[in-house]
This record gives sequence, C-alpha cells and structure tokens, in this order.
Amino acid sequence: MSETGEKSSVKIGDEAEKDWEAAKAFFNNLKSKKPRPPKPCTAITIAVSSRTLFNMVEERKIYEEKGLEQYVSYNQQHENQPLKPGAAFPFVKALMTVNARLRELYPESEELFDIVLMTNNHAQVGVRLINTINHYDLLIERFCMTGGKSPVGYLKAYMTNLYLSKDPEKVKDAIEEGIAAATLFTPGKKMELSESQLRVAFDGDAVLFSDESEIIVKQQGLDEFFEHEKANVNKPLAQGPLKCFLEALGKLQRKFYSKNERMNCPIRTFLVTARSAASSGARVLKTLRSWGLEIDEALFLAGAPKGPLLEKIKPHIFFDDQMFHIEGATETGTIAAHVPYGIGQKYHKGKLIEQPEKQK
Repeated sequence: MSETGEKSSVKIGDEAEKDWEAAKAFFNNLKSKKPRPPKPCTAITIAVSSRTLFNMVEERKIYEEKGLEQYVSYNQQHENQPLKPGAAFPFVKALMTVNARLRELYPESEELFDIVLMTNNHAQVGVRLINTINHYDLLIERFCMTGGKSPVGYLKAYMTNLYLSKDPEKVKDAIEEGIAAATLFTPGKKMELSESQLRVAFDGDAVLFSDESEIIVKQQGLDEFFEHEKANVNKPLAQGPLKCFLEALGKLQRKFYSKNERMNCPIRTFLVTARSAASSGARVLKTLRSWGLEIDEALFLAGAPKGPLLEKIKPHIFFDDQMFHIEGATETGTIAAHVPYGIGQKYHKGKLIEQPEKQK
C-alpha cells in the first residue's frame, strides 16, 4: 500500500473511532436499563435469520401458498402477537448470559457477543419482529431487513463471525464468502438446556478442520486414512469454516480464565468426532494446539452414532458437515446446524449421492 493509501486508511479509521465514541457517549447519556450494544469491530457478531430465531412455520406457509402481500398483511394484523421461539432462541439466550457475566467482570469491555437479526423480510414485517424481541427481552439492536433480497451481501459489512439461517443456499453463499455459517434445524423433541452456560459442540473434519483427511476416507478407505494421519501426525490440518468461531469462543473463555473463573466459565466447548482416538486422534489435538486453541472436551466416537452422546452433552448448538449426523442429533432433541462444506456433501451415510448429469 502506498503512503497516501496508508494515511487515508488511518484517517478513515480515526473518523470511525470518533463516530463510535460519539455514539457511545450519546447512549450513555440516555436513561436506560438496557446495556448498550458493543463496538462492532471488537464484538463477536452472531447474525441470525428471523426463521431461526423464531418459529415462523405458519407465516412461511402463508407466504408460499398465498404470496408476499398476504404474508405481509398477516404479520401486520398480528404484529402485537409475539412469535414463538425458534431453534436459535436458546443459543441466543445463552449468548446473552455470557455477555451478562462478562459485563460483571469487565464493565467497560467491548469484547462481547453482538446479535444481529439478518433477514430478507420486508420492513413492514419489522414491527412484529421488534415487538417479539422486546416481548422476550432479547438484546438485539442491530437489524438488516433486505425486502426479499439475500442478506448475505451485508454479512461482511456487519462484521459477522457466525451466520445462522434456515436457507441452505444462503449458508453456502456465506461460506463461499469466507464467513462461518450453518443451516439450523429444529429438533424433533425438546431438550432442557443450561441457562447458566453456553455449550457448543463441533464436529472436526470439514467443520473445524478442512476436508483433506475426509477426502482420503471417502476415496481411498479407512486403512489409507489411518496411514495418512500417522504419516502427517505432526502436520497441522488446514482450517475449516468454523475454526474462526471456535477461536472467538476461546478468546472470551480466556477473559474468564484471567479472572480465575476457569471452573466457573459460562462457555464450554466440545469436539464430537467420528474419528478414532488411537488411530487418528493425535493429529486433531496437535492441530488445535498449534492454533493456540483449547477444547474443553474431546470425544472420539470411532464411527459410533453421535446422537446419544449429544443427548448427554445437551449443547445449545452442534455443528456437523454430514446430514445423517444432523438427522441423528435432531432425533435426540439436539439443536443441530449443518455446515455445507467439503466432500461430505457428495455422500449420505457413506454412499455417493448420484449427481445429475450436466446438460450438453
């Protein structure tokens, strides 16, 4: 970058900082019991769609069967009737719990979760969404309502660290943009979740890590995979789409550790992988170590189903790249998020999915 370009960037940065300080001072002068939103550039921004945060099945049906105008009209007529909680609701509440603890320990800290409602809903539906958010006392101040257009193009502008949606195509687009994203699924039954600790479970390959090892499993078999992992045990795996989110969680965990709150930390992370510990587990753990990241619990299942174990863990969210693991998780009541990344998208239950022939 040229010297002129550097000076220009510094000037823009200084102006943005002044704008933020002015906004902060304005908010602090207001008489409000609500904490002010954190500074976007230091916050961990979680963007959730309206259909993940709230149960909008009935509203969606109206949209699909009767069209946009009827959908908007219905929401306007029912704008004082709160929507019911959706799959992301417990996760968002847990994020707020972490924020409350952080504010107790670090009253002036800007390193907090910032929840953004990121939706392609029309602004006319916004009143009902706002009323619902206020009904549940959710601390969501930043909205992005794109009136039918995909909101993915705004994710970087909102400095998004994680995007949750019900629309797999939007999630794929976000991942292609380099943003951690997942398609959220509603569990088949309700599970009682912790109200004092955010619990997040991750699969390993094609979620925290790249799919390089999974490619070998799918194309060459387990024996070749074990040999490959043994030969590369000291070579860190490349990062996957959710590595940055684990990194963000770890950053907040360390803030609690520095206050001697390790045993009372309101964030707990889990690695739930189909890998075998003795045959292929060391490379995973060494990779995390090389990244300077900790995982609270590492569970190697050696191909066993994940659902029963997740039922014991009771995570607020579980990320996996393979749909049959997502299906097994939701059957046990786990809120599961599909990460459409890597070679696993071409397979289901170990079998290659037939790809449609390209038209000549």
